[in-house]
Amino acid sequence: RTGVEMEALCAASVAALTIYDMCKAADPSMVIGPIQLEEKTGGRHDFTRPVARSVA
Repeated sequence: RTGVEMEALCAASVAALTIYDMCKAADPSMVIGPIQLEEKTGGRHDFTRPVARSVA
């Protein structure tokens, strides 16, 4: 059993692959960046990705 966040991640992946397929002839070096869950509320568990701190 998955939540709506999994549906959204799948939809975002398909959209990115569709755009990649349409644009690959113009720029063969294109890459698809990370697709990740940033925040989720509701359901059994809430989730918030910790903010990455840069070391200066």
